Amino acid sequence: MSQNGAPTAGQVRIGIDIGGTFTDFLLVDERSGAFAVHKSLTTPADPSLAVLDGLRTLLDAADVQPADVTQIVHGTTLVTNALIERKGAKTGLLTTKGFRDAIQIAREHRYDLYDLFIDLPEPLVPRALRLEINERVFSDGSVQIPVDEDDVRNRIAELRAAGVEAIAVSLLHSYQNPEPERTVGAILEREAPDMLFSLSSDVVPEIREYERTSTTIANVYTRPVVADYLTALSQSLIDLGVSAPLYVMISSGGLSTIETARRFPVRLVESGPAAGALAAAHHGAISGQSSLLSFDMGGTTAKACLIDDNRPSISPEFEVNRVYRFKKGSGLPVRVPVIELIEIGAGGGSIARVDALGLLKVGPDSAGADPGPVCYGRGGTQPTVTDADLFLGYLNPDYFLGGTMDLDLDAARLALARLGEQIAKDEYETAWGINAVVNEQMASAARMHAVEQGKDPRSYPMYAFGGAGPVHAWRVAEILGCPQVIVPYGAGVGSTIGFLVAPVAFDFVRSYVSRLDRADWSIVNERLDEMEAEGRAILGGAGIRDNEIEFERSAELRYVGQGHDVRVAIPAGKLSESSRPEIEAIFNREYARLYGRTPTGNPVEAMTWRVIAQAKRPEGQASLTSGPVQVETAEPGARRIYLSEMHGFQSVSVYSRYALAIGSEVEGPCVIEERESTTIAGPNSHIHIDENRSIVITPVAQ
Repeated sequence: MSQNGAPTAGQVRIGIDIGGTFTDFLLVDERSGAFAVHKSLTTPADPSLAVLDGLRTLLDAADVQPADVTQIVHGTTLVTNALIERKGAKTGLLTTKGFRDAIQIAREHRYDLYDLFIDLPEPLVPRALRLEINERVFSDGSVQIPVDEDDVRNRIAELRAAGVEAIAVSLLHSYQNPEPERTVGAILEREAPDMLFSLSSDVVPEIREYERTSTTIANVYTRPVVADYLTALSQSLIDLGVSAPLYVMISSGGLSTIETARRFPVRLVESGPAAGALAAAHHGAISGQSSLLSFDMGGTTAKACLIDDNRPSISPEFEVNRVYRFKKGSGLPVRVPVIELIEIGAGGGSIARVDALGLLKVGPDSAGADPGPVCYGRGGTQPTVTDADLFLGYLNPDYFLGGTMDLDLDAARLALARLGEQIAKDEYETAWGINAVVNEQMASAARMHAVEQGKDPRSYPMYAFGGAGPVHAWRVAEILGCPQVIVPYGAGVGSTIGFLVAPVAFDFVRSYVSRLDRADWSIVNERLDEMEAEGRAILGGAGIRDNEIEFERSAELRYVGQGHDVRVAIPAGKLSESSRPEIEAIFNREYARLYGRTPTGNPVEAMTWRVIAQAKRPEGQASLTSGPVQVETAEPGARRIYLSEMHGFQSVSVYSRYALAIGSEVEGPCVIEERESTTIAGPNSHIHIDENRSIVITPVAQ
């Protein structure tokens, strides 16, 4: 637990991030800037147990009464885990006659042209539970065959008899005409009031049959899981005495009420990782650095995200449960806006092993919180990245989590020695091998993420956080060629900052396919107005007044004949034919930026129109150092750590993070310790503490 003064009652906000190994907490008083942080082991069987236990500890240490908390913001991997582990509700699908196999056929595109035995992810709904109803709508929205209500009732009875708990409704062209789906929904409410259902026209009213159906199924498949969890957590908070509203982060970086999250749980698919990217963007905004590479390494995974103009990129689609981790198209598509990042199974708990070829491999499987790394002494037997870091001297066994959790160095040594026997290496070489392999994996993933966006990672300072991020950041940045490493104050719980700087927000989408020079602008304006009205309703339900709501508009455009869209911002206000030149110019500039050229003479067509409704960002939410910070006085110690440049262990200075005041300068190699994380700076590095109390590590030219 680290603390910055005593928060003032009545203005206290709390961010909670449930990770695979640790659950992180941040408590901030908005008026004084005082804060407290906490980190506790996650309880995988019931994540809410770690939340409540940690919350009690946090409030006690900060001397805050539960009734004084004004807001709690939460991030969770619950939806992602339910989809990957197939632990959602038994789900059925009602779809247009002739289209039950659309989600099995998927796309014509093959993600690997040369694999004759290509595997595709199994749909969440088996074929026997995919039933057709007699109805048909044309692509322009006109009805050819109206819904046969008797037919719908029969299909519902079949699904109920099969033990189905939830139903997805996805009818052909419902993005153009949602009325047939609404008719089916009304029948479901009458015939099966105890059964959850989702309509594709509510979840994702967007063109492309496969993606729309897959997303709707994923939404209703996870609804019972999320509803039960959020209901139980809300009640537990009330029992604790916390009456403050609970918000959940959605994948695009906004905050949602729990009522909206229960209805659209698929929007939480990247809930936790999104917060880390927002924290990096926020730091860039307050420090004057518009471009950063966010590097978040926790106990289970590592995430990398590029920040440009103080904003992470937003992707309109995400894939879960990929057959091959880095092969786009091998997973289940979820058509929801997500912060664009790359996530790999490389964290402190990632398990090291020897593969069939006798090569050392690390991850993606993780020891997690239970049993955890060998050095945790909780039953783990396979060496992990944390065990290697401890043995290499990077972690202090007596100061892990501020000394509240002892690490067993001897147990880590024995586990490393056992693994080393398989590759004829001693425990020292094995530990360094694990460290080097995981650094290369993370650097390769970050480089791939940057190159796919046409960016060069060598031009991005690295913003490193998470429990393990600052331990590995220097080496990963060295591989990538990043010009600096920035480690924020409170880095061990750094992603929780993102929860407390995010606005209440929600994204809306409508498809209207038309060449811009032939568009019916009254239809475009009607759909934009619909989305803004929905935004006002949802944010109004969260207590946001009309004059506090801002709207951002965008469109997904392409040249006629192309198969992929480019998302661009569009002007506010009523659109008309006179708006077309401006929209086309914006699109041409963005297309040229992405692809280096623009085709001449090609007409532009719109596929989809989007609106983001969000509350205005509150003033005064700065860094963890906006309030008074007490600096300790402590002489640096020394510890032997492994340095590959020196081919062995060397004694280096060890500094307390709390003893380094703003403006302090030290030289690497060195170790900088704080309660929730440790920063390692390699040889030929210069370290200074900037005005935000961030550790800034810069390579020294040789």
